[in-house]
Amino acid sequence: MSFDNIRLEKGMYGTGKSFTQNLESLDPSENYIGTSYEGLDAYQRQLKRFDIKPYGPDSSVVGKFFQSSDAAVLFPEYITRAVKYGLDESSQIKDIVAGITEIDSMNYKTMLLKMDDPSLDGFVEGGILNEAKFSIEDRTIKLKRRGKIINSSYDVIRFQKLDIFSVVLKKIGSYLAQTLMCDAVDAIISGDVTSNTAATEYTLTDSKYSYSALVDLWSGFMPYQLTTLIGSPETIGEILKQPEFLDPAAGLNFHGTGKIIAPFGTQLIRTFALNGTATVALDKSCALEMVKVGDIEINYGRLIDRQIDQIAVTAVTGFAQMVPEAAFSVDVRG
Repeated sequence: MSFDNIRLEKGMYGTGKSFTQNLESLDPSENYIGTSYEGLDAYQRQLKRFDIKPYGPDSSVVGKFFQSSDAAVLFPEYITRAVKYGLDESSQIKDIVAGITEIDSMNYKTMLLKMDDPSLDGFVEGGILNEAKFSIEDRTIKLKRRGKIINSSYDVIRFQKLDIFSVVLKKIGSYLAQTLMCDAVDAIISGDVTSNTAATEYTLTDSKYSYSALVDLWSGFMPYQLTTLIGSPETIGEILKQPEFLDPAAGLNFHGTGKIIAPFGTQLIRTFALNGTATVALDKSCALEMVKVGDIEINYGRLIDRQIDQIAVTAVTGFAQMVPEAAFSVDVRG
């Protein structure tokens, strides 16, 4: 089936698969290898079909999506992609979670590893091995619906250029990323469920975040690796002012990529989820799991019908501890 002849309809949303996945089942991208459409997914080919240009100086206006009933079906996916782009561009969630699990219900049983003694001691034949308890606990992870509503009528946005309108949508994604970071930090500090313990509290011996205090934290994190340190903008700024950050290689990486890496290999993340001198230290490889129900949700039905008085953007997510001992809640003395 040629992509020019595909019948687009509302029923392609809300099926348990994304709109693009449903399109790909009808119009597989693998069929276009070696053609001028190679590199485009099924949704992008539909934009070509209706001559909708989402980016660049000659980008189309919002009203271009409503030139026909078929083209209108593409509009919710455009909003989803713009918001998701802003989310991915701003989010550092992937820098702090061991994995992301997508589920199709509001209940989730997560795996939890508990070890009284992490060492692997030698033993004589017939002896008893130390126990590592690996279990799936019957506990409900806190899933939260987060979102924003954009209040705007169709008449207001119909003549807006898509590349400009995308800026607003990307900013919504950025706000969502900040909120998810707050939820992740809260799951570490306070525990992901009422029956689970909060993160171990660790107090630095120095009166501030000196380099020597950070080295003590790094050294005391065994047997886990201190991969990530999350703090307020003020705290991260204090750490960055340490003389050790004058190292040319560290500075070059910071100025070139924007990623802040401590001299001992720990990634520094600044967030408004924390204030004062508190920070969160963790081993990214095993401390936290992100759980989400589907992807970003849009009120697609109303958008397709041009009832654009409100654009609702929501996401359902939660965070679960995997190895509670792999994360610390850190503060300075006094």
